Amino acid sequence: MAWDNVLGVAIVMGIFGLGILVVLWPGEKHGRRLLTRWGIDRPSDEDVTEAVRYLKRRRIAYPCLFVLLPVLGDAAGLAEDTPWTIVWTLLLGGLFGELFAFRPPKTAQRRAMLAHRKVRDVIPAWALVLLGLTTGAGLTYYAAHGRWQAVAVVAGCGLVAAGIVALAVRRPAAGDPVVDLVLRARSARVATGLAIAVPGALFDAEMSAAAVGVFVLGLIALRVVAGPHRSVAAAAS
Repeated sequence: MAWDNVLGVAIVMGIFGLGILVVLWPGEKHGRRLLTRWGIDRPSDEDVTEAVRYLKRRRIAYPCLFVLLPVLGDAAGLAEDTPWTIVWTLLLGGLFGELFAFRPPKTAQRRAMLAHRKVRDVIPAWALVLLGLTTGAGLTYYAAHGRWQAVAVVAGCGLVAAGIVALAVRRPAAGDPVVDLVLRARSARVATGLAIAVPGALFDAEMSAAAVGVFVLGLIALRVVAGPHRSVAAAAS
């Protein structure tokens, strides 16, 4: 794609990203709904504030990502594929959000943890095993067919997801311990679910029945892994 066309796409996507940011900019109701869906039925005002801050950290980067990703995606042959721009925006937004959480605002309430979080506290082992299996299978399949762009996408998504899980475990605690765990778990599970679904979504336009089945299974895995889990809050209470 010519650079003038890439620039035009980037500008359009940037405006689209800015519009998405305005529409999705979180407020109190968004924070309260997030916590309720994840098993915290009566969140305090401080809990809601922490959840809103969590959402803002992820969404603030959306406009910039929508501008930059079409340019970067042009090198991988995905510049005109809006769904992939959205997937990468969600993953990288989550990564930036966890990085921002390493420097919580001075006004944020922080509480000492009695024990360090472990990976299994934020995501079950079977989900990580599934991530490894799908990523490995995707890398093997696409490498065998010489689809190196798909190999790069699968590897990149897997690495970003692994980074988000690691950051979700290691970042400083903030706010109520149960809320803190729920937000960590949400970050890890959403990133892992997206990365699990990616390998099955990169087949050619003319998909076979088997490819469609793999794609559907990927979506089911995404829903199961990333969907709200009220058990996280229950286990931490």
